[in-house]
Amino acid sequence: SHEATPTMAPKDDDETFLAQNVTSPALQFFKDSKMLVRKCAKPDKNEFTKIAMATGAGFLVMGFIGFFVKLMFIPINNIIVSNL
Repeated sequence: SHEATPTMAPKDDDETFLAQNVTSPALQFFKDSKMLVRKCAKPDKNEFTKIAMATGAGFLVMGFIGFFVKLMFIPINNIIVSNL
């Protein structure tokens, strides 16, 4: 019977693979991110306040929805558990 023996790749191949598939994309992502941050403008106080208010309102709405869903399921869960 003929068994295939795994061949060890030379160390240079591992290094080029690492450079092409890990290091290069990571470096490019870092450069692109730096460029994006430099081009972005900081919001003024009015714009920041509007965004903060909208985010806070969203948190409150989602919290109330979660609270009322939980409130509805407590009696339903008690009915199911008491019948077991």
